[in-house]
Amino acid sequence: MKTFHKKRFLVVSREMTRTHKQKIGKIGEDIACKFLAKRGFTVLERNFWKKWGEIDIVVEKDKVLHFVEVKTVSHDSGASCSASCPACKEVKSCHDNYRPEDNLHPWKLKRLSRTIQTYLLEKDIFEEDEWRFDVIIVFLDQKTKKAKIRFLDNIII
Repeated sequence: MKTFHKKRFLVVSREMTRTHKQKIGKIGEDIACKFLAKRGFTVLERNFWKKWGEIDIVVEKDKVLHFVEVKTVSHDSGASCSASCPACKEVKSCHDNYRPEDNLHPWKLKRLSRTIQTYLLEKDIFEEDEWRFDVIIVFLDQKTKKAKIRFLDNIII
């Protein structure tokens, strides 16, 4: 019984120590998984982590492995996004010009590439097997509790 309570306490304490940004990121990943599942992808793994990087979601469709990076942007539709956008009243008008995928800097792509190679080696996936790198951007509107998704597939890393 003590082990159960210790494990339960550890899980609770991890949840309590998550930052707001981490909580928003998890919500975005959950939405991305549902989005992919509705489109026929099978989720194989989430948050494949190594000390040099993390793959948010690993999915498969039509015998092609997809490594998915999720970028989540949270926004309150009732508030302005920035001084240059005081009249913003909805997610669409503000976020169409903002490109979170631009935050995939060369060092981030290098880390992702290394993590993908590690995944392929650990799972004994052959070099001739097809795989792709995709990016999903989730725009969350906190006020309306709605999400807008942008799916960028087969990105070159």
